[in-house]
Amino acid sequence: RLGDSIARFVRDWGTRGMARGAIVVVWSDGWDRGDPATMSASMERLHRLAHKLIWLNPLKAGPGYEPTAQGMAAALPHVDEFLEGHCLRSVPALAEAIAAADD
Repeated sequence: RLGDSIARFVRDWGTRGMARGAIVVVWSDGWDRGDPATMSASMERLHRLAHKLIWLNPLKAGPGYEPTAQGMAAALPHVDEFLEGHCLRSVPALAEAIAAADD
């Protein structure tokens, strides 16, 4: 229930300033058993609070990967950067995305 967890984070911490204007990184495969509408609404709220929202997905590196899991599909419209997150070789791309947030 990733969407519920993101909603709880936004409610308990995000609106108090932890996410406000921050670069937020979510590292998950996007598989969510909850309601896709909850994921979408939670990500929309988080995106409005954050300066930049980056999602790292360990499955994205796989050949032929498509973000068709309902949770991932619901989250993607609210993500600024969608990157691979499968190994340490993924870290430079994350660092570049964070650095580019200042541009």
